[in-house]
Amino acid sequence: MKFQKKFGQMKPRVPTSSLPDIIFMMLLFFMVTTTIKVFDVKVRYILPEAKAIEKIENKRLVSYIWVGRDGRIQVDDNIVQLDDLIDIMYRKRQENPNVIVSLRIDRDSKMGIVIDIQQRLRKADALRINYSTLQKL
Repeated sequence: MKFQKKFGQMKPRVPTSSLPDIIFMMLLFFMVTTTIKVFDVKVRYILPEAKAIEKIENKRLVSYIWVGRDGRIQVDDNIVQLDDLIDIMYRKRQENPNVIVSLRIDRDSKMGIVIDIQQRLRKADALRINYSTLQKL
């Protein structure tokens, strides 16, 4: 009697020896490419409420302007004067033509400051404006 090998009955195994290397490379890639924007908000504000809101999909395009209860204006991490907004936003617009300006204004702020900021943004050609609110339940 001869012994015969039966080919094809054994399923080939997937090699897993390089799997940890691949996982660590992917983890490193995502750690390097992910950016997190954290701002130190120096003004006190409470956002107004709205019934219908829309989220911005691409947060990388957003530049924030905060207006506090006391009328102080903050752009990114700096407290600025109203007249400085034109230069600051013009530079941001030159760096990124698709920049969206998100206004985070205290709900008790006077409308005059909002109009003044809108006028400065218009002069800086920053016409894509978002007004941040909280969702009213």
